[in-house]
Amino acid sequence: MMTFNFPVGYHDFNKEKIINFQLNRWYSLGYVRFEEVKWAGKQIRTFDDWKGTMTGLAEKAASDGRWINAAFYVRAAEFFVLSGDPDKELLYDRFIDLFYNKAFAGEPIERHAVPYEGTCIPALHIPSARTPEKGTIVIHGGFDSFIEEWYSCAAFFAAQGYGIIMFEGPGQGAALRKEGLPLTHEWEKPVKAVLDHFRLDKVTLLGISMGGWMCFRTAAFEPRIERVIASSIAFDYLQIPPLPIQWLAKFLLRFPRLMDYFAGLKTRASYQERWGINNLMYITKLPSPVAASEVLLRFNGQNQHSDLVKQDVLILTGAEDHFIPLKMHYLQVSALKNARSLTARIFTREEQGQNHCQIGNIGLALDTILTWIEDKT
Repeated sequence: MMTFNFPVGYHDFNKEKIINFQLNRWYSLGYVRFEEVKWAGKQIRTFDDWKGTMTGLAEKAASDGRWINAAFYVRAAEFFVLSGDPDKELLYDRFIDLFYNKAFAGEPIERHAVPYEGTCIPALHIPSARTPEKGTIVIHGGFDSFIEEWYSCAAFFAAQGYGIIMFEGPGQGAALRKEGLPLTHEWEKPVKAVLDHFRLDKVTLLGISMGGWMCFRTAAFEPRIERVIASSIAFDYLQIPPLPIQWLAKFLLRFPRLMDYFAGLKTRASYQERWGINNLMYITKLPSPVAASEVLLRFNGQNQHSDLVKQDVLILTGAEDHFIPLKMHYLQVSALKNARSLTARIFTREEQGQNHCQIGNIGLALDTILTWIEDKT
């Protein structure tokens, strides 16, 4: 099984915050080269430069036989492509082909199709590198991640003696693109399907990004989960903006046509807004910004049912997360009033783990998780 280097440091690759985060993301997870990402950051002046720059790096890496680099440059290229662009699905298929048939062809990855609501969701089993196995960790991402992105993290835990199950639920990866399953806040349903399929009990559930919200919702209804780990949670998505923006959003939701009009203005004014709104409509499979936003707003405190979570809980938060303000951390901690135990860890700039999902110091986050799991078992 491969081992990965998780470099320490959150770098200023690009002045645009969201572009800079994406460049740091693939580097921090151990998949791409610093020199190439630094070069890309200088070439990308607008969002229009993104796809060509990243596919160019992918082609160069492939020509050199650097298949892991190539795969994740393709994944990076796909990220900012709008759903109406035919390259979006082509890039996704190219990434999947490179990942399984080139980059990780020799790895102990078992692919599964888990029955789910008349179709299936994809899952991976990575067996423990040690015997006897210490237990099972079930991993899922959130809003826009693919199952394959977390392989470096899965390999870390497998090397420490844990069996790993990773899956994509509705709205994610192949579950969305190949099976047509839109995003749902009822995450206990796909997790139940995964636990049933693999006949699992007493598992640790790790949810990343929006997956942090999802894993608490799941733990509220799924007794087979023994421990819950949430990385970069948003307790209530409507409460993320400042109060004036919350009030405005609530007002506009009463007037769908007006809200769609303003959303249209935003998409014409900014590629970042156009991408964000387009991506939300894409993963919810809904035709209007208002309808898609209503799905997102179901990810709230009431629907999470934190008071029903009775497991051991670990929360990982970046002190300067540019997606999710620190107030969400404290709201989530307060809501988990019935957890068996609760460990809340805030990572700082000094640790280089201050950003979303500890991009900048993934190794520290993984060590923190491992220590906590072994303490609780």
